[in-house]
Amino acid sequence: MYKVVKRIFDLILSSIILIVSIPFFIIVAFAIKIDSKGPVLFIHERSGYGGKAFKMMKFRGMVKNALEIGPELTQENDPRITRIGKFLRRTSLDEIPQFVNVIKGEMSIIGPRPEIISITNRYSKEQQEVFGFKPGITGISQVNGRQMLAPDQRVKMEIDYYKNATFWSDLRIFFRTFKVIVSNEGNI
Repeated sequence: MYKVVKRIFDLILSSIILIVSIPFFIIVAFAIKIDSKGPVLFIHERSGYGGKAFKMMKFRGMVKNALEIGPELTQENDPRITRIGKFLRRTSLDEIPQFVNVIKGEMSIIGPRPEIISITNRYSKEQQEVFGFKPGITGISQVNGRQMLAPDQRVKMEIDYYKNATFWSDLRIFFRTFKVIVSNEGNI
């Protein structure tokens, strides 16, 4: 029952957010294009449900070809982050395109962080349990440390939480996300 209610919630909320965000998409696309050369969206392969790779979308907040000129993970005070990128990351608005991933069924609104493949390739058997859950736009690790957590800390927290998650516990995370975004807690 939990999975059915969660999927219905994901579809309804994602549809509303995407429809309401259309004017915002246009403004952000324009701002990204003025700020730096390159595409509006950053599309990157991440490990998803069952360990299967999927293409996660975000508004591009770094210079074009950032992965070719620096580390795969964003660093604190990363010089590759554009001016508009700083704003988008600070407000987490860079993640709005992920609601398309939710509608496609590749992600959920609440779930484990969609991790990069080079990290998940090194997961132990125990850590691979996280592949039993759809990755989320927000989740337990995003409201309890975000980017300040090491990948192994994050995955342990996520496995422990999602084994016993309920719609109501997910709803609490959803509302806690706004507090974390406003406070910028754990963000780099």
